[in-house]
Amino acid sequence: MSKAKIGAVIVSVLLVFYFILMGQRALILLREPELVPKLMGIALIVLPVVGAWALVMELLFGTRMERLAKILEAEGGLPVDDLPRTPGGRIVQSAADEAFGQYQQEAEAAPDDWRSWFRLSCAYDASGDRKRARATMRKAIGIYRSRA
Repeated sequence: MSKAKIGAVIVSVLLVFYFILMGQRALILLREPELVPKLMGIALIVLPVVGAWALVMELLFGTRMERLAKILEAEGGLPVDDLPRTPGGRIVQSAADEAFGQYQQEAEAAPDDWRSWFRLSCAYDASGDRKRARATMRKAIGIYRSRA
């Protein structure tokens, strides 16, 4: 199991523990006769529910992304991680930006191919644009799921 998976499991377990504690506190507040504690109790129920939903969505995103990565790896289609790095281990920005164009053209040429969008997501991530990397990966997952 990778460090990222171990970290995700630890954070998930801690969040579930937190949700349980907040649920207990919410029940205590809901039993109070005054309005303010009741409203706080409702908030303590709603917020963990939203948090649980976000946790589940992130875990699903990660497992779906990993599934696509395994398929691409088996096909030999994963982008090669050969970009130069700084002494600290970060990818050199200019090299990532230069390689980005290739993956962007590939995605534009094959807009219905989840593989090209997956590789473009990796290029966004290498360039440091995590927001677009995640959005592009969601697109790749959506295309894959619509075809499966």
